[in-house]
Amino acid sequence: MSILRRILGVLVMLAGLLGLVLSLAGLVGVWLAKPTVEVFAGTTFDTLNQSIVTSQSVMDVTQQALRGTISSVDNLSAMLNTTAAAVEDTKPVLDEVDLMMAKTLPSTLQATTDALYGAQEAARVLENTIQQLDAFRFVLSATPLLSAMVPAPGEAYNPPKPIADSLGELATNLEGLPDTFVNISADLSTTDDKLDAVQQNLETMSESVKLISSSLSEYERMVSQSKSSMDNVRSILTTVQTNLPTILNVGAIVLSLFFAWLLAAQVVILTQGWELYQGTADRMESS
Repeated sequence: MSILRRILGVLVMLAGLLGLVLSLAGLVGVWLAKPTVEVFAGTTFDTLNQSIVTSQSVMDVTQQALRGTISSVDNLSAMLNTTAAAVEDTKPVLDEVDLMMAKTLPSTLQATTDALYGAQEAARVLENTIQQLDAFRFVLSATPLLSAMVPAPGEAYNPPKPIADSLGELATNLEGLPDTFVNISADLSTTDDKLDAVQQNLETMSESVKLISSSLSEYERMVSQSKSSMDNVRSILTTVQTNLPTILNVGAIVLSLFFAWLLAAQVVILTQGWELYQGTADRMESS
């Protein structure tokens, strides 16, 4: 029985010594690791801030491209309406309509098509940026100490059909129209039998272009909202980075208190193991 007690006492003392070493290592490691953590966190926040600045620059470029595209689409809609009115009001004046069909409309459509392709590329970049921002906001909202300062993320940006695809389809549909108008112009030089159909097609196209313009305006509004959200995130990051030394000091103090308490507990365990080894634990309880 005495041998078993001594063995148990040795095991308890070994456990106490191991806990004592771990507690001391943790207590020292907290303050040794604090400068490295501070430098790493500062670098991370700088990188995040730079990424947000870059994303905002991309959004500015995309917003300008969208505004130019909206202007071109609105001009096209107005041109189609004007042409439809001209076809209706000036059917006898086939020469003027012929000139408009052969030159004015094809050049306007070509310029609009080029603008739509440019906006398509910008929209792809922007949609990737918005999705990355949503993911970053979800990460921030799930991070301790930061979730209280980050507003709850709304519904993630996931449209049923990307605006870039819509722009590409519109541009593809417009590519063949200049040749169509040229062919119509050739037909107008010999007959006006197709003018009614031309007028209806122009009015239908004008309505379709107006719908595209409305979609682009809504997308431009989303870009503005995303820029505002990124400004808020950047402000939060700046606040956290400014208070980073205080946050790390508080965290280090809390961990130090925990390891100090753990250290005291190991001393008690070590003492109990020694008493068990010496066989004095029972006598102390009896006294």
